[in-house]
Amino acid sequence: MNARIDAKPLRIVLVGALLWLFFLTPVLEAQSNRKPARDRQNRNQASRDPLYEQYALYRKNAPRAEVAGQPRTVSLPLELEKGAHIAFIGNTLFERAGQFGFFEAMLHAQFPKHALTARNLSWSADTPDLQPRPSNFADVEQYLFREQADVIFAAFGFNESFDGEDGMEAFRNSLREFSSRLQSLAFNGRTGPEIILVSPIACENIKGVSADDMNHERLLAYTQVMEEVAGELNIGFANVLASSRAWLSDTKTDYTINGVHLTEQGYARFASDLFNAVFDKEPPNVSEKLREAVVEKSKQYFQRYRPLNTYYYTGARNKTYGYLDFLPAMRNFDIMVSNRDEWIWQLAQGNLQANLDDSNIPAMPQTPQSRGANRWLSSEDELSEFKIDPRFEVNLFASEEQFPDLACPIQMRWDARGRLWVSCSTTYPHVYPGNEPGDKIIILEDIDKDGRADKSTVFADDLHIPLSFELGDGGVYVSEEPFMSWIGDTDGDGKADKRVRLLAGFGSEDSHHALHDFVWTPEGDLLFRESIFHHSQIETPYGPVRADNSAWFQFRPDSHRLTSFGSYPNTNPWGVTFDDWGYHVASHPVFASAFHALNPPYPQQHPRAAGLPAYSGVCGHEFVDFDFWPEEMQGGFVKVRYKPSNRVEIHQWIEKEDHFEEAYQGDIIYSSNLSFIPVDLRFGPRGAMYVCDWYNPVKGHAQYSLRDERRDRRAGRIWRIVPKGATLQDPPLIHDQPIASLLDVLKRPEYRYRYWTRNELRSRSKQDVFKTLTSWLSGLDRADPRFRHHQVEALWLYRNIGATNHDLLRELIQCEEHHARAAAVRVLRSWYGEMPDAHDLLAQAVSDKNPFVRLESAIAASWFGTQEALDVLLRVADQPLGDHLRYAFVCSLGSENMRRHWEGNTRYALVPVMLRDARKVESFLEPPGSAKDAEFDLQKDLVTLRIACIPEQMRFTEEKVSVKAGQPVKLIFTNPDATDHNWVLVQPGFMDQVGMAANEMVKNPKNARSDFIPKDPDHHILQYTPLIGPSRNSKVNVLRFIAPKEPGIYPYLCTFPGHWVVMNGALWVTNDEVSEEDLQQNLSIPIFVKDWQMADFEAIQVSKDEHAIMRGMKSFLDAQCHQCHQMDGRGIELGPDLSNVSERFRGKDLLQQILKPSSHIDEPYRLVRVETKEGEEWSGNLVDENEQRIRLRPSLFAPDELLSLRKNQIKTRETSAVSPMPEGMLSTMDRQAILDLLAYLEAGGHAGHQKQ
Repeated sequence: MNARIDAKPLRIVLVGALLWLFFLTPVLEAQSNRKPARDRQNRNQASRDPLYEQYALYRKNAPRAEVAGQPRTVSLPLELEKGAHIAFIGNTLFERAGQFGFFEAMLHAQFPKHALTARNLSWSADTPDLQPRPSNFADVEQYLFREQADVIFAAFGFNESFDGEDGMEAFRNSLREFSSRLQSLAFNGRTGPEIILVSPIACENIKGVSADDMNHERLLAYTQVMEEVAGELNIGFANVLASSRAWLSDTKTDYTINGVHLTEQGYARFASDLFNAVFDKEPPNVSEKLREAVVEKSKQYFQRYRPLNTYYYTGARNKTYGYLDFLPAMRNFDIMVSNRDEWIWQLAQGNLQANLDDSNIPAMPQTPQSRGANRWLSSEDELSEFKIDPRFEVNLFASEEQFPDLACPIQMRWDARGRLWVSCSTTYPHVYPGNEPGDKIIILEDIDKDGRADKSTVFADDLHIPLSFELGDGGVYVSEEPFMSWIGDTDGDGKADKRVRLLAGFGSEDSHHALHDFVWTPEGDLLFRESIFHHSQIETPYGPVRADNSAWFQFRPDSHRLTSFGSYPNTNPWGVTFDDWGYHVASHPVFASAFHALNPPYPQQHPRAAGLPAYSGVCGHEFVDFDFWPEEMQGGFVKVRYKPSNRVEIHQWIEKEDHFEEAYQGDIIYSSNLSFIPVDLRFGPRGAMYVCDWYNPVKGHAQYSLRDERRDRRAGRIWRIVPKGATLQDPPLIHDQPIASLLDVLKRPEYRYRYWTRNELRSRSKQDVFKTLTSWLSGLDRADPRFRHHQVEALWLYRNIGATNHDLLRELIQCEEHHARAAAVRVLRSWYGEMPDAHDLLAQAVSDKNPFVRLESAIAASWFGTQEALDVLLRVADQPLGDHLRYAFVCSLGSENMRRHWEGNTRYALVPVMLRDARKVESFLEPPGSAKDAEFDLQKDLVTLRIACIPEQMRFTEEKVSVKAGQPVKLIFTNPDATDHNWVLVQPGFMDQVGMAANEMVKNPKNARSDFIPKDPDHHILQYTPLIGPSRNSKVNVLRFIAPKEPGIYPYLCTFPGHWVVMNGALWVTNDEVSEEDLQQNLSIPIFVKDWQMADFEAIQVSKDEHAIMRGMKSFLDAQCHQCHQMDGRGIELGPDLSNVSERFRGKDLLQQILKPSSHIDEPYRLVRVETKEGEEWSGNLVDENEQRIRLRPSLFAPDELLSLRKNQIKTRETSAVSPMPEGMLSTMDRQAILDLLAYLEAGGHAGHQKQ
C-alpha cells in the first residue's frame, strides 16, 4: 500500500466540480435571510461513494502486514534509504515532539534528496503491552502498514519505570515480544522494518517537582533493560538518558514544563542528542522555515490520525453520519499531508521560496439532514418568547449583534476585576480540513454598570474547541482536547502570548463529552471531568494516570500532580460547583461528594450508582446567597437545563441523613424555542445572574451531521437576570488588595466573593499569606455564629497556598459542627502523609455519629491507601449506612489503593462479598446492643476482635488472635459463606473432644436446626456464638466476654458437624509473666509437611499389600475423613459414601478428588445459592426442579426438610463451583501416608483376608 496520494487526478475532479457549481447551482440566499436557511431540511443527500472506503481505518477490518522473511537487524549509525517511510511510536516523548519538529527537520536537512516520509503514531502513556484506543480504532500495527513503515523509532521505558524493580521482568518480556513482532512484519510490503528503541530522557528538578530525584534510578534500570532487549534482537538502541541528564541538570534553565516533558528549547537539545546517537554525527543546520513546515505537516497528520469524535468515526455511532462526516475529510487530510511532504522536500533542497499549494483539495460532499432544525430568532424575538418568573426581569447583556466575536459561547467566568471571560467556539463540534480552529476567549466589560456590556476584547484567538476554562496563575487553564493547556499574557497587553500544553492524552471520542467543568475546589485544586466513551492516559512526573469511560480529574498546578477519581458509568453531565461547606455538587451525580473514592484498577470502573439522583442535560449551578434575592430561594440553587426542555430552574438544597438533595421549585426562564440553549450561568460581582446562551438551531452529535450546514457559527447571547425592584450591591474590592483585607472577604456569605478571593490569594507570596492568615485565624471571634465556617475557610486557604495547619485540622475534626468535621476530613486526604496521628484521626471520623463525616472518612481511606486505612474503612459498616454512604464505602473498598491489601488476603474475606452486592453490607452490620452492652464497650482496655468465615474455604479469617489475661473482649463474628458456622472457644487440649461430640449430634434428627453446641458437663466450652449464616436469622453475632485468667493457647472452632477439623484457630492469652514466646515453646501442633499438588505425584503405584491398607485406615482417621464420609457403614454421612469410590476413581483420579475436591462434585452435594426478588437468600443442595419451581435441601442433617421456591420469584441463582470439602486435608501427611490412604480407599476399607 502506498500512503502517498497522486494529486493530479484530484485537481481535474476539482476543476470539473467548480464548473458544475458555477453553471448549475442557484444563487445562495442572502445573509439577511438566514432564518429560512436554518429552518429548512435539505433532502438532496449525496449517494454513498465506494471510493471513500479506502480512507476508513477500522480495527475490525483494516488490512495488516504479512509476515516478512528474515527480521532486519540494525547496526548504528543508521543509513536511510531514499524514499524511506519513517514512523515514530511510543509515548509522550515523541507525541509532544510533533509540536516542535526538530528531529524530523534534521532528518530532511541531512538527507535533502531522499524524499523522506515521516509519520508520528505515538500516543501519550503508550507502553508495549498497553495501548488503549477508541472503540474500533485501528491499532499501531495497522497504521504502520498503512504508512508503509521502513524505519520505526520506538520510545518506551518512562511510564513502565513506575512499576519499579518488581515490574522490570514484565517490561523486558513485553518489550521483547512487541519489538520481535514488529520485526516480523513487512509493513512496507517487502521486508521487516528497521527498529530503533529510544530510551527515556532524564528528568529535571524544577520548582515544586523534584522529578530527577524521584525517578532517575528507576529510569536508569529500565534503560538498561531496553539496551539488553535491543542487543538480544539485534535492533538499534539510542540511549539519550545520560546525554540529556547533562543539560537537564543545568539549574539556570528550565528545559521541561513539569520535570518530565520538554519545552521547545528542551526538544531542540533532545533532537540533537537523538540525532547524534542514531547517526554518530552532529546534526545539520536546519532552516526555521523547514522546521515550521514539519510542524505544519505534523499538525495536519495529527488531525487525521487523532480526529475528534472518534466514537462517530470508528465507534458505535458511525452508522448514521460517520461515512460522510469523516471519510471525505480523511481523504482531504491525506492530500494536505501529501502536499506538505512535497513542500518539505523542496525546502530541504534549499528552495526556501517554495510555497505550500493546497489548490488540489476537493470540496466536501453534502451531508444528509435527517430532521428539521429549530427556529432561529433574533435576540429581541428570542427574549419575547421567554416565559419569565414574575419576580424577575431579564435583559440582554451581550450578543453577536453588538459583538461579533461572541459567536457560539460555551463557558464563562468572572474575574476579580469584574470582567466576564467567555470561551467561544465556531469550530465545534469538529475540525475539518482547511478550517483551522480559530476559537476564542473574549473579555466582556460593563463599564458604565448599566447591565449591558460596553466593551469586548479578544484575549486568545487560536484555540481548539475550548469546552471549558478557568482563570488561574496569571492566565487561563483551558480544555483543548486531547490537551489541557495554560495560556497567559506575559507582556501585560491584555492578549495571550504564551501557550503551554500542560497535559496530553485525554480522550477525544466525543467533542461534547471531552474535558469540561473546570472549577477550583475550595482546597485549591483544579477540578475537571470527562464523560462516557472516552479513554484517557496522561503522563505525569508521578506516573501515568489512566481512566476509562468517564472520570473526574484533580490537578495541582504547583506540583503538577494529577489524580483521577470517581470513575463510574455516567452519561454526559455538565455543571459543577460547591456549596457553602464545600460539598461537591454536579448533575450526574447530584451529590458528587459521595463519588470521590479513588479509581479501581484500570480499566475497571466503580459500580453504577443505582438509585442515587443523577442526570445529564444541565450545564451549570449557582447557589443563591445574595441577600436581595427572594428569601425563599436563599440556600438553594439555580441551574440551567438544555434538554429535554430549555429553562433556568430553581431548586432547594435539602439536607438528608447522609447527603444533600435537590428539590425542583420552578423556573426563572422557560423557553419553547429550543434554539435557546443555556450552557452556563454565573453570579456577577453585583449579584445579578448571567446565563450563557449557545444559541443554535441544531444541537447534538447523534441527531445531526457534524457538518450540518444549519449549525449556527455566528450567534451567541448572554442574558442577565435580576430580582425586580432589587438594588444591586457593590462588590468588595479584591484585585490587588492587601492580604488582610482579602481575608476578611472570606467571612462574607457570598460564595463567589470567597471564590474570587481564594484565587487572588493564590497569586500572592505564600509566605506573606501564611503569616497574615495565621494572625487572622487567631483573632476570630468564637462567639460568631459562622466561627467554624471561618475556621474552615482558613483550613482551605492553608491548602490553597501549599501550607498546613495540623492543629487547626485536629480542632475541626472533633468540633461540634458536623459539616466542619466533614470538611476537615476532606483536607486530611491531602495532609495524612505529614501527620503522625492521621490514622487515629481517620478512625475517629469513621466512628463519628454523623453520616456526612463517616462518608468523607470512607472516601479518605482510599486516598490514604494503607492497610491500616483499610482496617479503619471496614469499621464504617459498624453503623447504619444510607445509600450515599454505602456507595462511598463500596467504591473506596474497590479502589486500587484498597484492593492491593485485600485481594488474595483471606483476612478480608468479607470484602468481595460486599463488593458483589452493596446491599449486603447491611446484613453484616453489628446489631444494636443493650445498655449493658454499651457499658461493657466503654471499658478502657477493651479489645475488639473481628473474625469472619472465608467463603467456600471452611476457614476463619483469623486463625490466631492475641489478648491479655482477664481482658474484656468484644468479638464481632460474621459469616458471608453459603454454609452456617459458629465460633466456639474451648479449654486447651479439648478441641477434638468437643468437635467429635458435635459430630455425634447428627445422629439425632432433633438437632438438625440446633446450634450444634454439645452438652458440656465438664465445662470444656468457655464461650460460643450461635450458628449464623444464610439459613439463620443473622450473618453477624457479637460476643462479649472476659478473656481467661490463665495464660495459654485456647482453641476455637466451628462445631457444625465436620467443619471443626479444618475450621479452627487459637486465642493466645498472655500476661506480664507469660509471653507468646513462652507459649510457643509448649505448643504441640501437627507438623506441616507440604502443600501437596498433583505435580508431586507424577507416577502413582497404589499398593494392594495388606499392611499398606491397614496403614491407610490410620491415614483415613488422621485426616478426619470419617467425620464427613462413611466407609463400610461406619462414619458420618455428610458427603458421599466412600465404600465403593474405587468404582469411579482410582489412582491419580482418586488422588485428584482428595487434593482438589472441586475438580468433580457429585450433583447431590453441589451447593446452590438463590436470592429472591424480595431480597431473601437461601442455599442448599438441589433436589429437583421443573419449569415452575426448584426444591432445595438446606441441611443434610434434615434430609426430609425441603424448601420449594417458585422460579418467577428468583432474582439470582448461582451453583457453586467449589466443593464443600476443603483443600489441604493432607498437608500434615508424608508421601507414603497418602499412598497408603489411596490403597485403603481402593480396597473399599478392607484388606483381602478380611473380605474373605
